[in-house]
Amino acid sequence: MTPYVPSPPPADLADDVVLGWTTRLGGGTHRLVPDGCVDVLWLDTGAVVVCGPETTAWTFSLPPGTEAVGVRFRPGRAATALGLDVPGARDRRVRLEDVFGSRVQRHVAEQVAEAPDARSRLHVLHGHVRRWLRDAPDADRVGETVVRMLEHDLATPVAELAGEAGLSERQLHRRCTAVFGYGPAMLRRILRLQRFLRLARRPGAPADLACLACAAGYTDQPHLSRDCRALAGVSPRRLLADVERRAAAVSRLAAGGQRCRDGTGVETAPAA
Repeated sequence: MTPYVPSPPPADLADDVVLGWTTRLGGGTHRLVPDGCVDVLWLDTGAVVVCGPETTAWTFSLPPGTEAVGVRFRPGRAATALGLDVPGARDRRVRLEDVFGSRVQRHVAEQVAEAPDARSRLHVLHGHVRRWLRDAPDADRVGETVVRMLEHDLATPVAELAGEAGLSERQLHRRCTAVFGYGPAMLRRILRLQRFLRLARRPGAPADLACLACAAGYTDQPHLSRDCRALAGVSPRRLLADVERRAAAVSRLAAGGQRCRDGTGVETAPAA
């Protein structure tokens, strides 16, 4: 996983945005794990990219020293904020010009590039997100309901989610696919893996994977292992080791003068 420095979003964006982030990439290959979110990011190559929701881990490599800043939308928020065809963007990186047109792409790329430092570049990107949200329709209430219920209890059956939303299970799957890029069962798996990562990083967390698996909502340790390999592409222990290396790298960045604040518990690196 690639280290990045996260920061909370401005208060007026907090309902739609999880965090903003900045990074300067080292060499080698970087791996990213699904988190249910959609990122919009600027690269100092001049590209502005929308990273669609992932259903499995993916890797990328860029020249050493490549700088990037990004904004991460909460699960289900990008569909209305960007007018994004979320199912069409699933497991893909989409150019911003394919979402808003080439004029907006150039405007965002130029304004962010002209900012004097990483924090200023993130501030400019937040400004564009603010304008997109201002012109966007209201978020889909079904998506909000599903996220709220799963955050409260990941074991909530799909039938209960559908009943709370006033839909059939088939209708719920269709609405969830439109806002998340996939159905509620896949969203549950992704959120459960993220919960496992949060729990594992808490002070005093048990080292025993079976205990962590149970606390995160898995049936048992083999259930965790299957889901982890399917979603992250590695074993749970390897995933935790990668997360610890990323956390150590973030601490070094922070010690070097960059503030590092992450109250979200999100354990994945930004997409690129």
